[in-house]
Amino acid sequence: MPKVSIITDTDSSLPREMAAKFNILQVPISIHFDEGLSGTDHDITNAQLFEKIDKTGKLPTTAAPTPGVFVEYFKKAFKAEKPDTLIYFSISGGMSATIKSAQIAAEDLKSDYDIRVVDTNMLSMAQGYMVLAAAEAAHNGASVEETITAAEKVYQNTVLYGALSTLKYLSLSGRVSHITAGMAGMLNIKPILSIQNGKLAMLEKVRTRKKSWKRLIELVKADVGSYAIERISIMHVYAEDAARQFEAILRSELDCPAEIPIIDFNPGLSVHTGAGLVGVCLVVDK
Repeated sequence: MPKVSIITDTDSSLPREMAAKFNILQVPISIHFDEGLSGTDHDITNAQLFEKIDKTGKLPTTAAPTPGVFVEYFKKAFKAEKPDTLIYFSISGGMSATIKSAQIAAEDLKSDYDIRVVDTNMLSMAQGYMVLAAAEAAHNGASVEETITAAEKVYQNTVLYGALSTLKYLSLSGRVSHITAGMAGMLNIKPILSIQNGKLAMLEKVRTRKKSWKRLIELVKADVGSYAIERISIMHVYAEDAARQFEAILRSELDCPAEIPIIDFNPGLSVHTGAGLVGVCLVVDK
């Protein structure tokens, strides 16, 4: 049976220990401040990121990996794992140009390597769980098609919701006006986000953090229904204490697995949502 290996990008938010179990490399997103902080989300932390943002009142620029970076990581994966085929699972092409760089790199290398590029239409742990399912299938000897199918099944059964703490950072990015952000702050509005058709969408605007968390749990319970939860994680942006408070409420309302990973967004994503986001991602067993 031909050997299949998996690679992804850091927008998957996969914790290093989860990725390391299957030797999954994650191609990093670039982050740059004019005031001197530059690098990738392999070496810049959320603590450094938001300290700089709050000090300067500016957001950094983020950039998809270049085709050259993908060439480097693709070759590194082939050297380390020696697969017959390498499958790259990308953050949604509807939210990032990352997949275009990967496609260019795969085309450049096609005479020497078999590389498949797959758009997950997801991000963060919704993408991460697809990657893990593919890696598990490949580890168990699945073909290329079976490996991709395993990821697609997870896609069909995955939900992701998040509640923003503030519109301050979206205001800095220009995605909402300063007036809108200021009014939302005065009214204590906490927008609820999800992924629809491969893009991040604002589902609802709820007042107060307590009510936004309650609404997140209502949405999750409706999606779970009578099914068992196969995988679940609580995500946050530089807000671990809040994430653990949310976990306690979630457990009181839903039959959860014994262990729920608490996962911080990678800085390449965090800059777009801002500090304080709390969310949940889960895969149901249908």
